Amino acid sequence: MDLQPGYRLLLCDMRTDQMLDALPVTDVSLDDYIGKVGAASATIPLPNRQLAARVRAAVEPGRTALWIERGPEIWWGGVLWTANVTSNDRGYLGLQIQAGGWASYLDHRIVLHTQEATAVDQFDIVRGLLDYAQGVDGGDIGIEYGPELSGVLRDRTYRRYDQPRIRDLIDQLGAVENGFEWRVASYRDPGSGRRIKQLQLGSPIIKTGTSEIVLDHPGPVLSYGWPIDATVQANAWQTRGASDNRNQTQESLPLMSDLLVADEEIAAGWPRLDGTSDYSTVTEPATLAGHARADLAASVHPRAIPEVTVALDRIALSPALLGATIRLRIRDLWFTEGLDERYRVVGLAISPPLRGRPETAKLYLEAA
Repeated sequence: MDLQPGYRLLLCDMRTDQMLDALPVTDVSLDDYIGKVGAASATIPLPNRQLAARVRAAVEPGRTALWIERGPEIWWGGVLWTANVTSNDRGYLGLQIQAGGWASYLDHRIVLHTQEATAVDQFDIVRGLLDYAQGVDGGDIGIEYGPELSGVLRDRTYRRYDQPRIRDLIDQLGAVENGFEWRVASYRDPGSGRRIKQLQLGSPIIKTGTSEIVLDHPGPVLSYGWPIDATVQANAWQTRGASDNRNQTQESLPLMSDLLVADEEIAAGWPRLDGTSDYSTVTEPATLAGHARADLAASVHPRAIPEVTVALDRIALSPALLGATIRLRIRDLWFTEGLDERYRVVGLAISPPLRGRPETAKLYLEAA
């Protein structure tokens, strides 16, 4: 196996972030997003008994934290969830590992005690859920947050009987009308050198960076994809909430929002396209109505998420680009008059170099 230059794995204890080992690595691939949890995979070569013993001592899925360094910078961090020992036909051993971003830990945390908030800023509700998760014995993995506010007040009750997962609750809270975006970023503090897991919140969106990067095709942009998709489009919408189980003598029926129709789309000549969504823990009509309005607004003209693949040996990019604005310029047979537009980076995936192809970054974009 050829080691991947510039990359190193830092294996740490999940709860204390105490370093267990730092190891060379091959086949590193990682991704990170605004709006969904990123993932990383890599192979740790096991060329001798001594290194195999070190890896066995440090890797314990579900308990081991994984940080990925590229040069002096932290490029990714998360929870190591799976490992697989492999041997090839020459007898070379390796440990293939897979990890999910820090937010994946909140998939494994459930609200087991009813939580209530009345006229509370939605960012404080998120921080309250995080405090709940990290406030129990064994639950603190060191996710930090700041004091920023969104200015949007919410009423929420999360019942222990529903046993909701905390990441799902944060996603649903952010998806309602006048909602927000969130992620847990990984970086090294430039002053102290400490590794940091930072909750990022942005209302209505996360925006970072002050200077834009220009990407050209032809140029550093090797290839692109530009989806045009109506399969998720809708101009009429109804949302379903929790069922009313209080009267056992009657049929249990779910709470339903009003039927919303984008009449202007029908008048403009679009055929009727129906859509629905479910929020099985929502019991308040006003909250359900907010979800319905947000879902319809997102579905009338769904966001196109184009992607561009960039050669990392031709331009310096890193996962810190998430939320930043780039200027994309394309001139080809499709964009014959030339595209020159600004986009926000909402996702990034790093792929290792292959024979004849450099290390690349795929950027997922939305209109800025």
